[in-house]
Amino acid sequence: MNLDYLKAFYTTVNCNSISKASKLLHITQPALSMQIQHLENEFNATLLIRSNKGVELTEEGKIVFEHAKSMLSLEKNILKNLKELEKDKRLLNICACKYIGEYVLPCSIYTFKEIHPDIDVKLFVDNTTQIINKLLDHEINLGVIAGINECEDIISTPILSDKIALITSEEDVNKIDAASIVEIPIILSEYDLDDSSILNLKLSKCGLSVSDLNVVLTSNSPESIKSIVMSGKGFAFLPKITVKKELRKNLLREIPIDNVDMSFKYYFAQRSSYNLEKHEQIFKSFITSKKRCFCY
Repeated sequence: MNLDYLKAFYTTVNCNSISKASKLLHITQPALSMQIQHLENEFNATLLIRSNKGVELTEEGKIVFEHAKSMLSLEKNILKNLKELEKDKRLLNICACKYIGEYVLPCSIYTFKEIHPDIDVKLFVDNTTQIINKLLDHEINLGVIAGINECEDIISTPILSDKIALITSEEDVNKIDAASIVEIPIILSEYDLDDSSILNLKLSKCGLSVSDLNVVLTSNSPESIKSIVMSGKGFAFLPKITVKKELRKNLLREIPIDNVDMSFKYYFAQRSSYNLEKHEQIFKSFITSKKRCFCY
């Protein structure tokens, strides 16, 4: 059965007019009449009685009309569900580590949406260890992580360089050596309590660990850490991308640490066994290009 013929018949009955139905269906009246004729031939029955007053259903036509209503409704629902499925396929879920997710990616995602308005984006924030675990558990398909990835099942593509900055609002401190780090009061991010944190890995290069620091307070909020330090209550280690505005405005100062390399990178991460969907590949190409427009 041809659904176009069925739709022509159904629309004509609802409009009670061949001419009105032809305009609604954007076809000529002869073409519409021909489609109804083809449908009647398929059923070997007269479905409509045409007159100057419009159209009238025959007994056979009444049966076909009721079934047409159900079949066309079913077709509409099928098309709707397929459209929703296609929309789901264009949903981009990005799970990023806290610092780049809160301070750098929002502007980038805004720009990405301007270029690709048909791709919906959801940004989630977590720590790097959890993001890698979620990738391995197939909970997510792509992420943005910080530091060195040593997992062979994860492919990492560098997207941005950064460094851990020792910050303070005090004006009488210009530099510090590694041995003296343990003497200053530190406001610590709770993400650095993990032995695998970037800060811990960097401190280990000079024979120290986070546990050696004089930690007076821990917080999971970079903004609260910055507020405490700006009020003159100590020092903090934070990625430089999170304090660039405060450094420019001289609200905070970065203290160089002698002979300690605190640089690291952020990476686009995916499972090595996973082939990115088209819209995910589009995002990867964007985030690794000069068009990415990071917030700073």
